[in-house]
Amino acid sequence: MSVPQLPLSGITVVSLEQAVAAPYATRQLADLGARVIKVERPGGGDFARRYDTTVHGHSSYFVWLNRSKESLTLDLKDPRGLEILHRLLDDADVFVQNLAPGAADRLGLDTETLTEHRPRLIPCTISGYGTDGPWADRKSYDLLVQCQTGLVSLTGTPEETARVGISVADIAAGMYAYSGVLTALYTRATTGRAHPVEVSLFEALAEWMGQPANYTRYGGSQPPRLGSQHATIAPYGTFTAADGKDVLFSIQNEREWAALCAEFLGDPGLTDDPRFATGSDRVAHRDEVNALVAERCARSDAAEILKDLEDIGIACAGVNDIAAFLDHPVLAARGRWREVGVPGATVQALLPPADLAGLPARMDPVPAVGEHTDAILAALGHSHDSIEALRADGVV
Repeated sequence: MSVPQLPLSGITVVSLEQAVAAPYATRQLADLGARVIKVERPGGGDFARRYDTTVHGHSSYFVWLNRSKESLTLDLKDPRGLEILHRLLDDADVFVQNLAPGAADRLGLDTETLTEHRPRLIPCTISGYGTDGPWADRKSYDLLVQCQTGLVSLTGTPEETARVGISVADIAAGMYAYSGVLTALYTRATTGRAHPVEVSLFEALAEWMGQPANYTRYGGSQPPRLGSQHATIAPYGTFTAADGKDVLFSIQNEREWAALCAEFLGDPGLTDDPRFATGSDRVAHRDEVNALVAERCARSDAAEILKDLEDIGIACAGVNDIAAFLDHPVLAARGRWREVGVPGATVQALLPPADLAGLPARMDPVPAVGEHTDAILAALGHSHDSIEALRADGVV
């Protein structure tokens, strides 16, 4: 039986990428069948390869972000390396870069120059704070952007702020770059016009700050920092069971509050208490609500609490560590894990979250540094001797 063609088969993406944001965008394009040529520095390659060595000697970040790509090493400071890149761009559909501020301009890879000579190319620029404006020349990293958008001020406990435990600004920017490129490809296919795409880490995460921005602008103060509790819903958070395990649940509406009072707390009269009449009232009297719930939870083990809450239709969960997440029954039952090759080994990786009915998932290996250099250069017409000369000079 023939394998269905993936949606982006025939699309070529050339990417000058590093760290998280751009590699996350291009990996998702590769998931859909695009050919992604990842251009890396000769020798070390993408510095994310060396963030850690926990995955059979490879970086946990790099393994996550770079499957199904081809790795080409080029020294772009050498005119021969830059010429090879331009030849690749002549036949490419998309060019993605998240170089340091000003680096693309110095190489002649700015959007204006690229589109002038290649009207069908879709350049995608991922920056820290935008390519213009007062902070265009600033370097940025995930935690810096978490701080600048105010996210860190919302995260943690009343006593101490905390960063979000994943690279949320990078991931946000990568998601918007990915969707922006898909939109630009669709627009090019339907109108013939290629629209450049620009995403900044700051503006991507700023979009995710919409709710606290509204709350602060129109409420007069920002949401309080409450650990695992929710700033605008109560009860919503973790409570400790009699066996010392934490359980989390949330009350989203008055029906759920009435069910919780009658069937879990054992006091249906609480629904008539003016302190708890509405969601806003319960937030205003959070300490009293939490005390009632905590006292009830302290009388039962976590498994019993979860069963009781599920029986009355309250969304709830135990608090997993990462090991428990890896063994989650939903992932196992739905067959979400797949084996992916890395240099010298294989690893388990999750399928892309968006299933396209009837289309297989692409889960090709993670490349070694420069693994595809010879094949790519040969396809451009370079002889074996020419490639070896470039390698001897450190161009590839």
